[in-house]
Formats: sequence, structure tokens, C-alpha cells
Amino acid sequence: MFRGVLGKTLGLVGLTVQYGCIAHCAFEYIGELVVCSGPSMEPTIVGKDVVFSEHVSRHLFKIEKGDIVIAKSASDPHMNICKRVIGLEGDKVCTSSPSDIFKTHTFVPLGHVWLEGDNLKNSSDSRSYGPVPYALIRGRVCMKLWPPHRVGPMNESPTGRIIQTKPQSDWD
Repeated sequence: MFRGVLGKTLGLVGLTVQYGCIAHCAFEYIGELVVCSGPSMEPTIVGKDVVFSEHVSRHLFKIEKGDIVIAKSASDPHMNICKRVIGLEGDKVCTSSPSDIFKTHTFVPLGHVWLEGDNLKNSSDSRSYGPVPYALIRGRVCMKLWPPHRVGPMNESPTGRIIQTKPQSDWD
């Protein structure tokens, strides 16, 4: 009797470990559902929108300018941020706000990206904390799943803010 109970218990533990490993691999390498909150990505993503963040692009280094990404916060590793990629390594990006008379620029260093929210007036982003290491990117947002009337793929910036930039080697 003891062997039967022990066998069933070990079998259940084994199944739990197997399914846990499968779930971990799916969330780490395929993608995950993310509930977004905060005003920084409005009007593209508003509070309590649910999006699907795929992780394949991150692993294949296929993140491009204009993509919306989920990344670990550099200041609080327990928090994720949702921002748009404005510049990739080697790009020259504008670091000043749209209302500034004199524009300032910087180059995005190797292994980093420049992230900004679509709502420039209400976003804490690379303009305040600098370039973000590529390793902090968790995934690329590819689809909005909630609310039902806004379900669909995530495309380009609605404000057309993505500025064409050249690699640093092409600048004088």
C-alpha cells in the first residue's frame, strides 16, 4: 500500500516537473501575454490592454526600429516596460523634447537600443535614463488581444515619429 501511494505521488511530481519545464520553455522562447498599464504608449496601447509579446525576434536579433518591445526596467529589475524602438546600435538619435529650440543628439552604443514611449509628454524612457542594453529586451509586441474591438496586429507608430537614422559611420 505504501509503495502504491509513493509511486503515484512520484508520478504526479514527475508530470508536474515535465509540464513546468514545457511552460517555462514556451514563455522563455516563444512568447507570453502581457497586461500593459500606464500612459506612456497612448494612444497605441492604453491602460489594461492585453498584448502578445513574441520572444523569437529577440533571440534572432531581429528587433527593428518602430517595433514595440517589452523590456526589463534598468532601474527596477522586477518591473517591465513597454516602449517603441527609436534607434539601434550606431544610430544617431535626438535626445531633446519636441518643444526644445536647440536639438541635442547622441549615438546609440553597441549592444543597446533607444526606447521611447508614443506619448512623449508622459513617458519615462531613454530620454531620461539613456540607451537600454539589448539583453534587457524580453520580447516584441506583435498583437493586441484585448479589448475585443481593438484586436489586431501591432504596426507602425500612429504618430509617424520614427526618424530615419544612419549608422554612426555614415555621419561626418
